[in-house]
Amino acid sequence: MGRLRLKTKLVLAITGMVFVLVAMFCYVYISHRLRQSTFEASSRASFVAKEIEQAARKATLISPEELDADFRDPRKIEHAIDKRLQDDHSLSTLLQSIIAYSYTIVDACITDVDGRAIIHTDPSLVGTQIELRAKYEDLQTANFFRQIQIIYGPPRVYDVRIPINRGGDQPFGDIRVGISTVFLRNELTPQLEHALEYSALAILISLALAALVSNLVLRPLAAIGRRLDLMTSEVPDSQPLPDLRRVDEFGVVNTKIDRLGRQIRDVKEVFTTLKGNVDQVMGSLQEGVVLFTDANRVVLVSTSAERFLGRSRDEILGKSLEEIFTDANRLGSIVLDAFALHQVIPQREIELENGRRIQIAIDFIAERGQKIGALLTMRDVESVRRLENELEVSQRMVAIGRLTSGVAHEVKNPINAIVVHLELLREKLRAPDADSSRHMAIIENEIRRLDRVVKALVDFNRPMEPRFIVIDLRKLVDDVTMLASPDAARCGVTIESKLTADPLTVKADYDLMKQALLNIVLNGVQSMTRGGTLSLAARKSNENVTIEIGDQGPGIPPEIQNKVFQLFFTTKVGGSGIGLAMSYRVLQLHNGSLGFESKAGVGTKFRMTLPYTSAPVTERKEIMATG
Repeated sequence: MGRLRLKTKLVLAITGMVFVLVAMFCYVYISHRLRQSTFEASSRASFVAKEIEQAARKATLISPEELDADFRDPRKIEHAIDKRLQDDHSLSTLLQSIIAYSYTIVDACITDVDGRAIIHTDPSLVGTQIELRAKYEDLQTANFFRQIQIIYGPPRVYDVRIPINRGGDQPFGDIRVGISTVFLRNELTPQLEHALEYSALAILISLALAALVSNLVLRPLAAIGRRLDLMTSEVPDSQPLPDLRRVDEFGVVNTKIDRLGRQIRDVKEVFTTLKGNVDQVMGSLQEGVVLFTDANRVVLVSTSAERFLGRSRDEILGKSLEEIFTDANRLGSIVLDAFALHQVIPQREIELENGRRIQIAIDFIAERGQKIGALLTMRDVESVRRLENELEVSQRMVAIGRLTSGVAHEVKNPINAIVVHLELLREKLRAPDADSSRHMAIIENEIRRLDRVVKALVDFNRPMEPRFIVIDLRKLVDDVTMLASPDAARCGVTIESKLTADPLTVKADYDLMKQALLNIVLNGVQSMTRGGTLSLAARKSNENVTIEIGDQGPGIPPEIQNKVFQLFFTTKVGGSGIGLAMSYRVLQLHNGSLGFESKAGVGTKFRMTLPYTSAPVTERKEIMATG
């Protein structure tokens, strides 16, 4: 539901106030009428009970000798008195008139001490046990809402009781007058209906008056709002502008708005350009950057900060320091303490609860001695070290490339000359002895092996010109799996691939990426001399696509892990040491990365990471034929 307009709010506010006043007056009126009705019903019932008491006393006002009973037997005397009351014509007439002329009384009776009816407005109940009902005082003394609940609830009958004594203080029985809530409801409902009708009429009238008043009050605000819209709108308004020459408050405000609009339009262009540049910078930063105001509220967040804080940018922006950090973790405790003490942290490396090490820095921004904000910077120590290692490897490979380019060129020509002269020497020695032939064969084999090494070296340093197209890495994994399966089967290795259902599209050279992935897969297969399972998995994470290649080999020893991407470094017999170096170079050409994790006795897991693209896959027949 959208926000309410100011006009709607004003109408609702006025109507609400009228409604509250009407409700208060209704409550006072209804409670007064309810109290008056219950009191009148109680008064009428008490009056009737007194009349019944006087008629009963008059009917029994005789001496014991006049009773046709043995006055020495109390039970016989009571039976004679009961008979006297039942036969008294005036008392019976009184009971019948009570029912005929009373609006709220439902019945009346006289009961003895055991609750048995001596006389009753319903003759069929004479001599029966009368159920003891609630006292009318419970209804009369209840609060307003309880009285409404009782009267408009299920039908009930309350008793007004007056005790009767015989012989001074000896209990004889009770006079009970029943008051029905149905009769009370019938008497009260017309009055309540009139009150509600008047209240509804008053609310409708107030609603109409509120709408009229709001139109008159908000008409100048509508004109001001239209003026404000023109400040940011590039389309001219067809409606006439307000008269700025007016000297009242409305004219003064419009003049100021016009002046402010000119200033805002000048600032808007600068701000739009600056905001775009800042968003682009914050999105490309590898560091987690959080900018706070002087009130410790977040106004700027880099995309990388989500990884450190475990929340999205939308959840962080606008939140206070206490809403983001807590004392429950180490990072939150350090940040809260630094802000509380206003203590600058130039650079500090900490270890989080999950074992991850990060670097944090906190700087408080001040102008003329007044704090205007704070800047929190977070760096991943492992990422920094990995980037340093990758930079070092890249520098080494550049140096090696320069060196090997010259060496390969210089070595190639002498090798060709040696091969030619070796053939001439073999022709001159028509029948060399066995020992000479053996030495010449060794020389020839070694020269050819040296020639293959030099050729591989030249190919590695030859400039690559990738043909970038949009490919689906799932197809790449399937093709490499098919190519490597025969070699894996000979080594007793099973290749298992786990791919997502969604496309994993990247912009890459299909052939180069296939060769890079195939090199790593074959290395993993060859490392599992006892067989096992090699897993291939591809998934999308954040804005990257990652391929994981996990083997169950012996793992890479820690002392040589920083050398695996060096050219010509190998631990395999007969290996060239070019495969992983080439794969590393291919990933660099694609603005990606190649890393690994290795544990002794568990295996090695390589990760190839490439930037994700949402563009559709490029259809190329050359790629289809490659598999």
